[in-house]
Amino acid sequence: MHSPIAPPLVSVVVPTRNEARNLEVVLPALAALRPAVHEIIVVDGHSTDDTVATARRVLPAATVVQQSRTGKGNALACGFAIASGDIVVMFDADGSADPREIPAFVAALRAGADVAKGSRFVRGGGSEDITLLRGAGNAALSAVANLLFGTAYTDLCYGYNAFWTRLLPLLDLPAVDGVEPRWGDGFEIETLLNCRVAAAGLMITEVASTERERIFGRSNLRTFSDGARVLRTLLAERVRARQAPVHAARTVPVEA
Repeated sequence: MHSPIAPPLVSVVVPTRNEARNLEVVLPALAALRPAVHEIIVVDGHSTDDTVATARRVLPAATVVQQSRTGKGNALACGFAIASGDIVVMFDADGSADPREIPAFVAALRAGADVAKGSRFVRGGGSEDITLLRGAGNAALSAVANLLFGTAYTDLCYGYNAFWTRLLPLLDLPAVDGVEPRWGDGFEIETLLNCRVAAAGLMITEVASTERERIFGRSNLRTFSDGARVLRTLLAERVRARQAPVHAARTVPVEA
């Protein structure tokens, strides 16, 4: 059994879809953090390029699996289901996230947070990639989330997050078995997670993070349709939370 006084084991889950060129950069950067990173799980979204072969060639020690359905949410859930670490880190494969920030997320959790949420909009954070339109949409959706859930999120739609693995049963994510699409399988996954940790009254620490430009390829994000899914998720999760009292989530910023 893992000693409670030893550093927590960290599992990094990397959802991918046609990211072969980016993985050649991202995986070695993650591997350089070992032993601070216990395992790296690459979840492939039925790529049509050499994503799987590249992951296995570049980092043979990584666990590489196929997701059961489609969408970022399902890919993350598949990775979470097999993670063996004490902490799970959600990490994009496109090169926009800086692996060197992972220790800051882990430090926030070890300091008492249940969830360490990356933010580009607290002091020390930033973005080389976000457009004016996406930034405005994110600000509006963050305001809606804060109104509905009593949070103080500054960056609702950012996918660089970490949490204690023991929280997974509480989050009640869509089951990974079956092939029929389920709500939560798409880009709305970050919002779904943020709503559920807030409704549970967990301690959320925002960690300053700098988003870099994607290295190769195009994003799979669709600004308007995915924004609409996020709004729908906020409203659906508020209805879900009415089945039990919504606790006051505690959101604390950590500046870099």
